[in-house]
Amino acid sequence: LIAVVMVLAAAVAAPSHAANPACSSRALDVWLNTRGGGVAAGSAYYKLEFTNLSAHACTLRGYPGVSAITANGRQLGSAGGRNPAHATRTITLARGGSAVAVLQITDAHNFPPSSCRLVTAAGIRVYAPGTRQAKTVPFPFPTCAKEGTVTLHTESVQRG
Repeated sequence: LIAVVMVLAAAVAAPSHAANPACSSRALDVWLNTRGGGVAAGSAYYKLEFTNLSAHACTLRGYPGVSAITANGRQLGSAGGRNPAHATRTITLARGGSAVAVLQITDAHNFPPSSCRLVTAAGIRVYAPGTRQAKTVPFPFPTCAKEGTVTLHTESVQRG
């Protein structure tokens, strides 16, 4: 009887809602919003959007991983870097909700040919924060094929 009372007391003290799980790759649609993208100082800025397609709320926290890829999925140059413009925070996505991370694509023409080897990427491989399976976003753009030159940078995910 004492054990039952302790279990009931713990259930009453616990919050009525469980914490939302992290978003899985399968639960997310990842796409590049090119409308309203800005251009400044040799770079273009776009919103990389993460939409929750699952039947329940989930969370994202941190920076997406990005890299330029060929049509057959081979990585071009170095993986993207991080831009710490915003504090990292946990974003809860309701069913159908979206979060965004600003993606900066530096104009590859700004780099010396010896450190770049200019090519056209077929798209962007994107790892949502905390996931291990990538999504591919088709988007041709000039980039560097040589490692060492970073042409992509992302900010942390923010409310959509």
